[in-house]
Amino acid sequence: MRWLRSRLDRIAPHFEHGGRLHKWHPLWEAADTFFYSPSSVTGTAAHVRDAIDLKRIMMTVVIATLPCVLMAIFNTGLQANLAIDPAKAASLEGWRHDVIRWLGTGYSPRSAVADLVHGALYFLPLYIVTMVVGLTWEVLFAIVRKVEVNEGFFVTGILFPLILPPTTPLWQAALGISFGVVIAKEVFGGTGMNFINPALAARAFVFFAYPAAISGDKVWTAVPAGAAVDGFSGATLLGQMRVMTQPFETADFSWLRAFFGFEAGSMGETSALACLIGAVIIAVTKVGSWRVMVGAVLGTIGMALLFNAIGSQTNPWFGVPFWWHMVLGGWAFGIAFMATDPVTAPFAEKGKWIYGAMIGALIVLIRVVNPAYPESTMLVILFMNVMAPVIDYGFIKANVNRRRSRGAA
Repeated sequence: MRWLRSRLDRIAPHFEHGGRLHKWHPLWEAADTFFYSPSSVTGTAAHVRDAIDLKRIMMTVVIATLPCVLMAIFNTGLQANLAIDPAKAASLEGWRHDVIRWLGTGYSPRSAVADLVHGALYFLPLYIVTMVVGLTWEVLFAIVRKVEVNEGFFVTGILFPLILPPTTPLWQAALGISFGVVIAKEVFGGTGMNFINPALAARAFVFFAYPAAISGDKVWTAVPAGAAVDGFSGATLLGQMRVMTQPFETADFSWLRAFFGFEAGSMGETSALACLIGAVIIAVTKVGSWRVMVGAVLGTIGMALLFNAIGSQTNPWFGVPFWWHMVLGGWAFGIAFMATDPVTAPFAEKGKWIYGAMIGALIVLIRVVNPAYPESTMLVILFMNVMAPVIDYGFIKANVNRRRSRGAA
């Protein structure tokens, strides 16, 4: 190498002022590359740079919710149009019905345009209020902390209206999202610091603070009082099954109708198919853990089969098969979008199996043992959010003890 450098130094005056060849000279770089660079380079993951960041993660979740958003808008309008008595449609009052008359879309449940327009007039106001109020809190906390506004709220902002009844008052939605953002997230440090899901915390606040607006049969269908057809109840499928007295096998329920989401309920939770599409997107992009999802499925199957084997002469819920539990209420939406939240789920890979399995098993357990409260998904996931650090601690402690014993040996 000295010999080469001496030869290069001789021709340096032709290229470098002062008679010395600078170490970054092209000729010197060429020699350095020739002698020191290998003929082949490593192509393993050690040299791969991942472009994923928080913004891309959040936008991926938002994209995954789009099938649920579309179904929420369509089914909300469909259920409302099915419930409205055509003879009373002309007398309906309110700004939504003024818009429908101005657009001329009408109230026919057979018209996809009429269903989409009617549903959008309920979903979009809730979404807009959620985004405006929630982002206001995010900006205020960012100003106080002198940090950039985080994109994490866009996920909370789309999830919260999807788990609400269409008739939720806008002011209650504003209070709920304020509680979720401020109390459940920002007081703990913001995105990534919260130990419970902010959207579920917001819904829990509305549920306990204003139970009449989020429970019962009338809140799930956006139809004004006195405008419904005779005999209309508005009960969700879970509500109908809660009062059944005959064995489940003899009940006249349509699994396919429930799977596609043509039932009353929280706007974005009715369609298991839409939730399944979102779950696939989240799992394939690795934004959420597939272990949590599979664990929840296994927990649901195991607990449902156990109750099916035990049976009951007085409680028809013992006979509900596991595939029915997966299309009822908020099971599909909760497992796809809430349980997989990487912030509130365990970090240990094996812990994610336990976390998901306990969520699935507890949902079925509460539905069967306490039929008065069949929609247990929300509180079960919140409970498991609190238990996630305990699960992680158990695995960390086991790893420490294993290494300690290995070192002693």
